[in-house]
Amino acid sequence: MELTLDGDVVRAGYEARERFYDSRGYGQVRSGDIDLAPVEAAHLLYRGDIESIDGMDFRAFLGSAAVSEVDFAVYKDLRDRGFYLTPAREGWVDDAAGADFVVYPRGKGPWDNEVAYRVRVVGERDTVAAADLGDCVLAVVDEESEVTYLDTDRRDVAGTSDAAVPTTEGELLAERVVCWEPPAELYDQAFYGQRLDDDAVQLSLVEAAYLAEEGLLTVDGGADAVVERGREVEGDRFDRRLAVYAALRASGVAPKTGFKFGADFRTYANVESAENLGHSELLVRVLPADHRFEPRDLALDVRLAHGVRKTMVFALTANGGDADIEWVAVERLTP
Repeated sequence: MELTLDGDVVRAGYEARERFYDSRGYGQVRSGDIDLAPVEAAHLLYRGDIESIDGMDFRAFLGSAAVSEVDFAVYKDLRDRGFYLTPAREGWVDDAAGADFVVYPRGKGPWDNEVAYRVRVVGERDTVAAADLGDCVLAVVDEESEVTYLDTDRRDVAGTSDAAVPTTEGELLAERVVCWEPPAELYDQAFYGQRLDDDAVQLSLVEAAYLAEEGLLTVDGGADAVVERGREVEGDRFDRRLAVYAALRASGVAPKTGFKFGADFRTYANVESAENLGHSELLVRVLPADHRFEPRDLALDVRLAHGVRKTMVFALTANGGDADIEWVAVERLTP
């Protein structure tokens, strides 16, 4: 069987079509023959289904410029798991959404028009734009060619935590606000702040700024004084965190600090009272929309969230407004 590398396509004849496309979903049909992507041809060489391409065996072909070793690691792993998949090349598959591979459900192939995953491949030392995540599976290949799959999804964040809070007074301190005589609803029902003693409640600067901007908290200098103090403490990051905090509250979610989990917030979707809290569901990290992830850091965040039975969500903020926030959930996936 003669196979020839022609630019970025491996050309094969009718016999290859019957043997590889019709029975196992390799390649794309072209005038009765098939074209193979180099990664598909490399896999066939690896399996011993073909002997050479233009005289190159598997070792020579993998070492050539035609094949990415990280793409090959993912392609092989998914084939080993029982999936058929197609490289997301122009004209080969529709609606690939910036992916490297389109993976079909087990037992299905490219002829069935069903998609299980759209997979994007990166090496552990690559960086990944936050804006590129969502509605795809990120396959991270480490230095030992092990593959970690991270399912990324753009989603809405919503809950039913919407207890009404009467207006209260607070005192602005160095890095927090204390309400010395707050209404019981502030903490007990709406879950703002933490008890300082049986009466007083202390608020974080982001909580206080939100309440002041909503007209529910009065302090000397008003909301501007709290926001300015927040900027002194955190810089521009405070504005992003405040925008995300406000968006979460507006969506019926009660945010609390996520510091002990390495996040900005942990969230409670259905707060009825501070005494009867369930587990928080999400860990939220606030990032600028142009953030680029190191895969190792992304995997660490997801692993930590999974270990404490939560979902990792990244709030991508542009221009500091809640209308510009996009929520990207990332979870570990075993295909």
